[in-house]
Amino acid sequence: MKNKDFISMILGTLSGIPFALGMCMVLLQEWQAMTPGIILGVVGLLGILVTILVRRKMENKPMLNLNLRTIAISLFGIISAMIFGIGVVMSIEWGMMIWGVTVGITGIILLMFLIPMVKGFEK
Repeated sequence: MKNKDFISMILGTLSGIPFALGMCMVLLQEWQAMTPGIILGVVGLLGILVTILVRRKMENKPMLNLNLRTIAISLFGIISAMIFGIGVVMSIEWGMMIWGVTVGITGIILLMFLIPMVKGFEK
């Protein structure tokens, strides 16, 4: 494993955990922790942004290349992940098993579409 891959894995894990926990705190009403969940989720998002910037610096690439394609793919990924998360919450918390599984599978399929959107197809 390369040094940059190891560092990215550690930073991604350390920022992904607070983000995931914050989203659980927001979505599970019985925890009654919406405000701390939002704060923890934002901290996790900032950590993910730092991870991306550190990774790009280690690869000697420009910090951020924002164009319409990058923004569209990012929004698609965020919406897909939210659909997947809503499906999980529908299944577990709200007792809507059939609809929750359907929404969750839809989110997984949308997330799988990210691979060809980012990498493209080989000719």
